[in-house]
Amino acid sequence: MQIKKIIVRPVPIAALSLVASLTSIPQLTQATDLPAPKGWVLQWGDNFAGTPGSLPSTTHWRVDTGHQYPNGPINWGTSEIERFTTHPANLHLDGKGHLLITPQRDANGQWTSGRIETIRDDFTVAEGGMLRMEARIQMPDVTGLKALGYWPAFWALGSNYRTNMKWPDSSEFDIMESVNGLDAVWGILHCGINPGGPCGEPIGIGSRLPCPHEACTAGPHTFTFEWNRSVSPEQLRWFVDGQLVNQVAENQMPAETWREITRQRGHFMLLDVAMGGGFSFVMAGWKPTPTPDTEPGHSMVVDYVAVWTKPGNGQKVPAPPEMAEDASKQGSASTKR
Repeated sequence: MQIKKIIVRPVPIAALSLVASLTSIPQLTQATDLPAPKGWVLQWGDNFAGTPGSLPSTTHWRVDTGHQYPNGPINWGTSEIERFTTHPANLHLDGKGHLLITPQRDANGQWTSGRIETIRDDFTVAEGGMLRMEARIQMPDVTGLKALGYWPAFWALGSNYRTNMKWPDSSEFDIMESVNGLDAVWGILHCGINPGGPCGEPIGIGSRLPCPHEACTAGPHTFTFEWNRSVSPEQLRWFVDGQLVNQVAENQMPAETWREITRQRGHFMLLDVAMGGGFSFVMAGWKPTPTPDTEPGHSMVVDYVAVWTKPGNGQKVPAPPEMAEDASKQGSASTKR
C-alpha cells in the first residue's frame, strides 16, 4: 500500500479572519433604516442589507478592479499601489447592514483592497433646490505606524468623467477623506485645469477638521455634502457630524468653471480604501507609504449611503452673511480618481 504524504498549507490570516467573522454573523439580515431628515426627499439610498460575505447590490453599485479604468490613468491617477478586487477578503457585506472594505497584504507584500461606485451618475439638483449626499462610516480603526498608507474615502465625480476621463474639469467632491490614521477629515473640491486653475490643482480647494466627540478612527461618523442652489451665490458645503468642514461659493471662481462643475448630467459616488498614493506620501512627511510596519486587515465599515433633495421654486435668495464667509482653506493634494 502506497502512503501519500499529506501537505498541510497554512491558511492566510485574511481568509481565517473572514471565515471567523462570517460564521459568527446570524443568517437573518438586519439593516438600519435610512435616515429621514426633515424637509428632504429621498432620491436614492443603500443600507447594505444582504447575505453575509456577498458583494454589494449590483442594482446600485459597480465594483472597480485592477489598477486603473480601461484607458484611464495608471494607479487611478493618484500613485496608490493597491489592486482592487471582488474578493470577499477585500469587499463584502457583513449580513448586519454594513459594507466592509478591507485592505490586505499577501505573502509577496502586494496590497489589495476594494472600491465601488454608484451605477447612477445623475445625482444633481434643480434651480432653486438643494442636494445632499451622505454616508455614515467607521474609518479603519488603526493609527500610528500601523496606519501609514491607509486612505479611506467617500467622494463623487462628475458624470463627464465616465465619457471623457478629463480630470479635474469633470469636477470632484471629496466628501470624506482621511489618511494615515490621522484624526482629521478633509472636504475638498477639485475643478478646472491641472496644474493650477481656479481650484489650485492638484491640491484643490479644501479644509480639514478633527472628528467631533471621538477620534475619526474610534467610531462611526456621518459625512455630508450639500449643494445649495436656493441661495445666491450658490454654495457647496461639507460636514462631519453636522459640523462645517469646508465651503466653496459660486463667486470664488470664473462662471465658466462653475458651469463645468454644476451643469453636467450629474455626479456619481464612490467608496474605497486606497493604499499609499500622493496624499499619504505628503502627510507622512514625504516618505513612501505603506511601510513594512503598516498592518493589513483594518476595514472601513459603511452603514449607509443616501442622496436627498429639496425641491425649489426656481428662485434664489441672497446667501446669509455666515454662508458668504469663506471657510479656511487647506489643501490635501489628494487628486483621487
